[in-house]
Amino acid sequence: MRWTVETLNRSVDAEIEALPKDMRARLVRLTELIQLFGFRSLPPASVKHLDEKLWELRITGRDGISRAIYVTASGQRVVILRVFIKKTEKTPQRDLDLARERAKEVK
Repeated sequence: MRWTVETLNRSVDAEIEALPKDMRARLVRLTELIQLFGFRSLPPASVKHLDEKLWELRITGRDGISRAIYVTASGQRVVILRVFIKKTEKTPQRDLDLARERAKEVK
């Protein structure tokens, strides 16, 4: 069975669209690799476990770094919950809280 990657809702789609073009392209590339080959195909530094069920894809670009927080759901499904440009060393608590709240919607 192959992995699928999806966004939770239109809010997440808008967050992705708000990323600079190079970061958006990098996120698309990472999701394509997951779908084609699974997580083993990703560079080790591009995935990090945050807590409980939350993981993040780490994206770098010319203008800085961004993160896509996701959960894995049944059937080898990745659901992206929150995408943002990271401005501090640690992932902001409000972004983690928003991702946790959105994760409750994943079936």
